[in-house]
Amino acid sequence: MFEGISTMTTRRFTNAQIDRLLRPKSVAVIGASDRHGALGCTLLNNLVQYEFDGDIYPVNPKRDELQGLKVYKGVDELPEGVDCAVLAIPRAFVVDTVRQLAERGCGAAVIYAAGFSEAGEEGAKDQAELGRIAEEHGMIIEGPNCLGCTNYVARIPLTFVETNMKTPPAGARAVGIASQSGALAAVLATTLHPRGCYVSTSVSTGNEAASGVEDYVEWLVDDPATHVIAMYVENFRRPAAFVAAARRAREAGKPIVLLHPGKSDKAQESAATHTGAMAGDFKLMKAKLAREGVIFAETLEELADIATIAVTCPSLPGANMVVLGESGALRGLAFDLAEDIGLDLLHLDDDNSPNIRAVLPDFVPVSNPTDITAVGLSEPEIYTNLLVALLEDERVGSVVASIIQSDPITSKIKFPPIQEAVARGEFGKPLVFAGVDEGANVPQEYIDSLRAAGIPWFASTERAYRAIARLADLAKRDLTDRSGEPLVIDGMETVTGVVPEYKAKDLLRPLGVPFPDSTFAPTADAAAAAADALGYPVVMKAQAAALGHKSDAGGVILNLKSADEVREAFDRMYANVANYDSSIKLDGVLVEKMGTMGTEMIVGAKHDPEWGPVVLAGFGGVTAEILKDVKLFTPDLGVEQVKEGLLSLQQAPLLTGWRGSPALDVDALAALIVQVGQVMTGNPSIREIDLNPVIVYPQGQGVIALDALMLVD
Repeated sequence: MFEGISTMTTRRFTNAQIDRLLRPKSVAVIGASDRHGALGCTLLNNLVQYEFDGDIYPVNPKRDELQGLKVYKGVDELPEGVDCAVLAIPRAFVVDTVRQLAERGCGAAVIYAAGFSEAGEEGAKDQAELGRIAEEHGMIIEGPNCLGCTNYVARIPLTFVETNMKTPPAGARAVGIASQSGALAAVLATTLHPRGCYVSTSVSTGNEAASGVEDYVEWLVDDPATHVIAMYVENFRRPAAFVAAARRAREAGKPIVLLHPGKSDKAQESAATHTGAMAGDFKLMKAKLAREGVIFAETLEELADIATIAVTCPSLPGANMVVLGESGALRGLAFDLAEDIGLDLLHLDDDNSPNIRAVLPDFVPVSNPTDITAVGLSEPEIYTNLLVALLEDERVGSVVASIIQSDPITSKIKFPPIQEAVARGEFGKPLVFAGVDEGANVPQEYIDSLRAAGIPWFASTERAYRAIARLADLAKRDLTDRSGEPLVIDGMETVTGVVPEYKAKDLLRPLGVPFPDSTFAPTADAAAAAADALGYPVVMKAQAAALGHKSDAGGVILNLKSADEVREAFDRMYANVANYDSSIKLDGVLVEKMGTMGTEMIVGAKHDPEWGPVVLAGFGGVTAEILKDVKLFTPDLGVEQVKEGLLSLQQAPLLTGWRGSPALDVDALAALIVQVGQVMTGNPSIREIDLNPVIVYPQGQGVIALDALMLVD
């Protein structure tokens, strides 16, 4: 049976169960063939060619012998308890075959065939049956619609792709691949191998009928041959389980590099609040996984480049990169690119870097990037001396040698002293070689020598910079859990559906959420009495669960200065709403003390049924959904962590004092965001909260939420 199937955060399988797929001692090839190009032929060839150290059981009713192996006519002839069966057969025979295999105690099955959940209702029904069989028998199923898996360490290629079995030597660092796309899994391995990188195990999960990427990440975390995990994922089917796996990977010191398409997806149209619409699935996923140390790639090239640096270098790049360069023009381009991609370049000058000043010629100023001109051609020891000085500098997070390679003669001058720099000691930070002349005639022996020394070689500086920027982003994250105690709302058990403003404020105010003084009034006389008590001027707002955007319906009237104006506004407001939508029945109005102007922000939260709660904050007002200058915060953040996120917004200068305007109370805003996170954690039935606008006043004067809306399950 699946282990922990009742909870979405625990492991479904033990390592021993997954071993029957990834480290099998016996393999049945269902659909084995000798017909060139047939999936069962390539698979069998792979196993024989790479001398699989176990029993192979080809199954084909029309053959007696293949590759010198006895062929079995059907599943019923197989020995009981085969570790893994690979199904290279048409889709129509898959379900019955898996059922037969399960009944004979087969531990795992790899299903190549497509045409299941991706192909319509009937295919989805059959895929569900595969899942049911697997659960009933405790069977691992990889796929359907997958490319198979390859364990490069144990030399077990259970794939129909012609395989280059590049086996990592003992002690070598290697990348483990878990990908929902079989094609991208194969492409990634093909990309990494020529770079001198090793792959430990590659798994393509396909449709994930009964096992998913999170299950294989759990296995890779415990795999001693895996040091970096590279992934392509289109849809996390068990998000909470993946979060748990990613946390284990971080704790084990095994970085996860993820390529996940979907950032262009439209917000859900069914969302009830601004927050629900703006906190889309992709952004929510990224916010959650960033907290677990996942590194995000934007392209397939980046995925390979980031994995290359992570597995080749002795440590990951930190913030504050420095560049040893040889051209003033390339120095200027480096500044531009660094700004575009958010790459921090450490400021170096003659005054703050005496050790670096000491190894440079008098005519070369200390800077970053450093332009040593062509002096390296006549004095190649400058590469060694300068790189050692940079690597020894505690301020430096990574070093890039941005080098003009040109030709074999030039390469012979430059490569050895660069390699020598690393040989001088253990510096605890990466050195990356980035050529600036892609296509230069560089002898492979020099590239190989760099890689053997733990120095990744890139033909392009831009690709190296982008990969380092993604890795350095991890170093800048404060991943400490600073969550406070959950805030529980009294009486939430009786609340459901859309909660209008006056009720939402009554629920949230006792927890300390700052609102203006207000009174709910069901009649015109009650509204006038409320206004007299609050003091003028006041604002009146229509109240009904069905009225999501009050201003659109004429449901907000400002600056009322007398009881007569309040009574007139009450009648006018009811008429406005009736004219807007006659089906909306108002509960009454909310009379609220008018406040002073300030900067409008939005603070809200969304509780995703799979990823859990997340808080959204950013610049609000009528342009909130146009500019979308917002950021997502997980509820485990503290005030200082939230402040850092707020100050990364595009319009952040408005918070810190723009053109003489006063700095705003960012501390109070951050405290409100943390507070909303605690509310979401303490009240799982709340699906969405929307505080828009939240007015932020000058430093020390706090914040106040003018509106509130909640959606409760």
